[in-house]
Order: sequence, then C-alpha cells, then structure tokens
Amino acid sequence: MRNRKSIMKTLLVAFGFLAAAAVIGTPAQAQNYPWCAQYGSGFGASNCGFSNLQQCQADISGIGGFCAPNTLYQPPAAPHRRRAQP
Repeated sequence: MRNRKSIMKTLLVAFGFLAAAAVIGTPAQAQNYPWCAQYGSGFGASNCGFSNLQQCQADISGIGGFCAPNTLYQPPAAPHRRRAQP
C-alpha cells in the first residue's frame, strides 16, 4: 500500500511539471520563407525553409527536385514611419 502511494505522488508531480511546461511553452509558428524545395515528382516532400533561391538550389543539388516560390510567403511588416511634425 505504501509503495502505491509513493508511485501516485511521483506521477502527480510529473503531471504537474508537464502541465506547467505546456502552459509556459512558446507557441509553434509556421516557417515563413520565400522559397520551397520540392523533392521527387508528383507527391514528393517539400521544404519551404529557404531565404533565397541559391540556398534552395544547393539543397536539391545531387538529390533531385526543383525550387519554387512559396505561395504562402508573407514578408515581414515594414516598420511604421513617423511623419515629421510641422
């Protein structure tokens, strides 16, 4: 009986740590880069994690595939410019 209580307390503490980590953790964000590598033909895999065409082409070099613009890419917002006060 004593061993069971010890196991339950350990599980309760572990669950508490997991719950705290889930609450504190940062949310996941989708990759937002302008170039995608398409591997294989048809229903192959893709990776839209390239800042420029050269990075994408280097990735597919020797393994095949092609590079294409990321149709879901959204450039970062430009900083707001303050107008001069007259």
